[in-house]
Amino acid sequence: MKVLKALLSLFISIGVTVALNQPWGSVPALGRLLSPFEGFWQNAETVGQSSEQKISVKGAREEVTILFDDLHVPHIFAKNDFDAYFAQGYATARDRLWQMEFQTHAAAGRISELIGDRAVELDRYNRRLGMAYGAEKSLEGMSNDPVSKSVLDAYTAGINAYIDQLKPADYPIEYKLLGYAPEPWTPIKVAFLLKQMTQTLAAGADDLMMTNVRQQLGPALTANLFPDYPFKEDPIIPVGTRWDFTPVKLPAPPPNIETDSSVVLNWQPHDPGIGSNNWAVGPEKTAMGYPILANDPHLTLSLPSIWYQVQLVTPTMNVYGVSLPGAPGVIIGFNKDVAWGVTNVGADVLDFYKIRFRDNRRQEYWHDGKWKPVRRRIETIRVKGKPAVVDTILYTHHGPVVYLPEDKPFRNNIPTGYAARWIAHEVDNGIKTFYLLNRAKTYDDYVTALSYYVAPAQNFVFANAAKDIAISPNGRFPLKWRDQGKFLLDGTKAANDWQGWIPAAQNPRVKNPPRGFVSSANQSSTDPTYPYYINWEFETTDRGMRINQRLTEMQNVTVDSLRHLQNDVYNHQASKFLPVLLPYIQEKDLSDPQKQALKTVRQWNYQQDTASVAGTIFVDWISRLEDGIWADDFPDDANRPLRYPNTDRTLQLVTEEPTSRWFDNVQTPNRQETIQEVVTNSFRATVDSLVKQHGPLGKTWAWADHKGTSVRHLIPGLDAFSALNVQIGGGRGIVNAAGRRAGPSWRMIVQTGPNVRAYGVFPGGQSGNPGSPYYLNMLETWRKGDLYELLYLKSVTEKSPRIQSTLQLTR
Repeated sequence: MKVLKALLSLFISIGVTVALNQPWGSVPALGRLLSPFEGFWQNAETVGQSSEQKISVKGAREEVTILFDDLHVPHIFAKNDFDAYFAQGYATARDRLWQMEFQTHAAAGRISELIGDRAVELDRYNRRLGMAYGAEKSLEGMSNDPVSKSVLDAYTAGINAYIDQLKPADYPIEYKLLGYAPEPWTPIKVAFLLKQMTQTLAAGADDLMMTNVRQQLGPALTANLFPDYPFKEDPIIPVGTRWDFTPVKLPAPPPNIETDSSVVLNWQPHDPGIGSNNWAVGPEKTAMGYPILANDPHLTLSLPSIWYQVQLVTPTMNVYGVSLPGAPGVIIGFNKDVAWGVTNVGADVLDFYKIRFRDNRRQEYWHDGKWKPVRRRIETIRVKGKPAVVDTILYTHHGPVVYLPEDKPFRNNIPTGYAARWIAHEVDNGIKTFYLLNRAKTYDDYVTALSYYVAPAQNFVFANAAKDIAISPNGRFPLKWRDQGKFLLDGTKAANDWQGWIPAAQNPRVKNPPRGFVSSANQSSTDPTYPYYINWEFETTDRGMRINQRLTEMQNVTVDSLRHLQNDVYNHQASKFLPVLLPYIQEKDLSDPQKQALKTVRQWNYQQDTASVAGTIFVDWISRLEDGIWADDFPDDANRPLRYPNTDRTLQLVTEEPTSRWFDNVQTPNRQETIQEVVTNSFRATVDSLVKQHGPLGKTWAWADHKGTSVRHLIPGLDAFSALNVQIGGGRGIVNAAGRRAGPSWRMIVQTGPNVRAYGVFPGGQSGNPGSPYYLNMLETWRKGDLYELLYLKSVTEKSPRIQSTLQLTR
């Protein structure tokens, strides 16, 4: 009997071992994850594991010293620039290797290699959009510049020096969870990371939906409901700014710009939570008499964090700020002379062209009166546990044909039969811009650095110790006729092509304006006097107007007053809507709970804070109000989707056109609905829905709980490595734009002057390891709206109680 039990135990052990070392459906192999020698407990860390460490690495030219502070920020001191970027690559990989590689796998269309055939269509989509093609073009641009190539090579060598030292037990936990190993880093991975940022910030387009709208409503009504400039705006470049250049000749639109309108699919919508704020206050308005700069880019709130703090010190620079894990240099930051930050422009740099092939062989397409050859690009998608998928992508001079008419698009929202003309396919050298900004001393240095920048277009704000402030919506903007790309384009006509570029020197820019500050919040770049077309629609005006209102009022500005502005939760949109809407509510038609909710809204001070019940009601009400006004005229039809006019146009409608026909529901032909009915019915439906979700009106309706801000791990569903239901106010259209999944990904304020001081925080930590005390240690400070002072060291010998450990890299 004992022998039988022993054999049974042996067979069970063998079976469990075999089972744990092979994947089961979507569940990865868990054997290595659970191994006591290589598994997840090997990833646990404690604070200050080693105060001093010396490591011999292959690739460094001289000894490099890295000082880690109490936030685990590396302060890299190198004797030459190559070693600084080498050490940056090494330190970043040490903390964020899995994130770096996973993001570049995603951009390259290689997720199927990690999780199997579930990701094939996602990978096919990224490849058909031309992400790999664009990365190759970026790498070409960076490699052709000796300085950028050296930076790229050094950073790559540093990452590989770290990877070469790893043993399986040292792999980040996600490798163990998904059952794969790191691969050598290559320079094109940096290009892929930069393409991913361009995809996030410069790949939104409503061309298809707008074409459907125009076909349904006609040109006049479409222009009325979707105007090229909002009825109320406070643009980034102040109204009245003079353009001190002679514009180049603008291309003329073709006589007939109507295009094929048989489109039934829509492009991916832009995430309204992706935006940003920045501003710089001039010396005449600050308490210290030197400019102060602030920036908080709004991106997806994720773990590991999008950003990685670093200080780089060499004989040519001493710069501090945040980098993108996987790309060299500092993207947002400061040195002793200057500070800079960015927000997204939202330029129209993605257009779609209907392609007419000669025949079913699709070897030629018609353009400008002649047949032109199609170029074929073969993409091989490796699939974990399955045969590789080989895909052929057709390229025209416009760009790749993302999907052919017979294809089933990814998520049924990609146009078929159209080529994508996208800024991400251009040769560029973005590294050069940040290389120069990291070393900038003057306003002219800032202007020179921006001349190299291509995409995604950003509003670069600037301040320096010489008391200059400036801002520029900057990037490489195609030279277009006005509204070119607002609708789908006929790819056979040369007049529809991009006709070159707006000269970089003529990009919008303002320096030291009379009002004493510059700012941006993704609103319109300029007023209509700017002679070039950048886009027809930008983000709504609310954040920009609130910021400019506050900055106009401020005097004796300090870092702390700007910190409070970054955390402002005043709902500017509500302050405009509610005085107009509330008088239209017919109280006699409300139930007692609805009347109680109405009283709550009437007493609201417009502060969208964590406990706000009125804020919850308002946000849901505006959504239902827009449905009540527009849904009957712009029905949700999967076969032919349309989009609503934006919220600014809705505000104009209720404010200035209360008798408009748009309030009538065309689906009820026997009666004429009024604005009073639409407003009242949408309010009633909002309250009823909230009662159903949260019970009777009370604390359970609090905004923070209803919104549910979460900072999630990059692997979907990995809640154990995520921070859920973070209690923070704000939201879309509010200065503190903390939404459900997107928000301030980095807050920074820099006080310029003889002795620069800076402050910052992001919602996470420096480490990408969930077992590290530096994985989530900054979240609470971020949530409360506080900032850490950033330790800006002048030399490697400078003493600070905040320095906790030292790492020396030797040859």
